[in-house]
Amino acid sequence: MNMDQVITYLESINPILAAFYATLFTWGLTAAGAALVFLFKGMNRAVLDGMLGFTGGVMVAASFWSLLAPGIEMSEGEGFVKVIPAAVGFLLGAAFIFGLDKVLPHLHINFKESEGIKTPWHKTTLLTLAITMHNIPEGLAVGVLFGGVAAGFDGATIGGAVALALGIGLQNFPEGFAVAMPLRRQGLSRTKSFMYGQASAIVEPIAAVLGAWAVMTFQPILPYALSFAAGAMIFVVVEEVIPETQQDKYTDIATMGFIGGFIIMMTLDVGLG
Repeated sequence: MNMDQVITYLESINPILAAFYATLFTWGLTAAGAALVFLFKGMNRAVLDGMLGFTGGVMVAASFWSLLAPGIEMSEGEGFVKVIPAAVGFLLGAAFIFGLDKVLPHLHINFKESEGIKTPWHKTTLLTLAITMHNIPEGLAVGVLFGGVAAGFDGATIGGAVALALGIGLQNFPEGFAVAMPLRRQGLSRTKSFMYGQASAIVEPIAAVLGAWAVMTFQPILPYALSFAAGAMIFVVVEEVIPETQQDKYTDIATMGFIGGFIIMMTLDVGLG
């Protein structure tokens, strides 16, 4: 099945189901990345930083090209009035992840101290929760865009929704490996490391279904919802992804990974959208 056939098929089915299928794909690539733990004994730190940088680049590009720009385009009014939904949604999305960050116990890959409320949970659980928190806005973004296509909003296209799912899937592959390998270093078996690694993306189909349903049920929220997802993703990149790449001498590799991820996501969105 080629890309045109995929797009035609997704156009022909229920948009909530389409969003679910799209994020099953993104989850599957996370699982494929996590499965690399069966093939490798360790991960080079430079590779890890490059992967994290790539993830950040994809998320930033997706936030603008796939979410903010369409959200502003479909907003009513002119001038400052036209950008209000995007500004409000962006702020709310960042505030949502900020709240989760303060409440949900989690531990970032390259840090020793956990964040959120104090808990006796094992480090492996905290590492998985950190990546799970990354994936909530990603799944939401895909679902919201598919919901916008179904609602017939200008600026929301099935090609753009597919491009977003592809971009998120591409960055989920190295992310799955980046979760599983540190868990392996913590002493978990290869099987358990894989299971925790792939489980971090299970939240994406759930968030996608909720996002598509919300937009289809309450159509006027679409510009806000797109910007909400963008704000959440940018918060994750600035507060978590980028700092994780700045802990050693491989910052240049992380930066080039970011540039590469941004270019790929931008190309996908413009080419398919």
